[in-house]
Amino acid sequence: MSVLIKPIITEKMTADSELNNRYGFVVNPKANKLQIKDAVEATYGVSVKKVRTMNYGPTRKSRYTKTGVQHGKTNAIKKAIVDVVEGDTIDFYSNL
Repeated sequence: MSVLIKPIITEKMTADSELNNRYGFVVNPKANKLQIKDAVEATYGVSVKKVRTMNYGPTRKSRYTKTGVQHGKTNAIKKAIVDVVEGDTIDFYSNL
């Protein structure tokens, strides 16, 4: 089970990482905070101070077509906000 799926790179998270040393990740919905902490420390070589998680449910939509009502939904995701110890940084843009 891979815990980290992808980093969240938005304008809001970039500002939060520069000001407060916090980084966002989309993680596996079955992962807990300890697994997320270990995965970030192993992958990026930083010390994690705190992990906060958020579960987002699927967004359900309906549309009306000639053949009837079509129902659909998006996938449920889990986000993690990771506070890193002062002095450590994560560079998502390095070509390693």
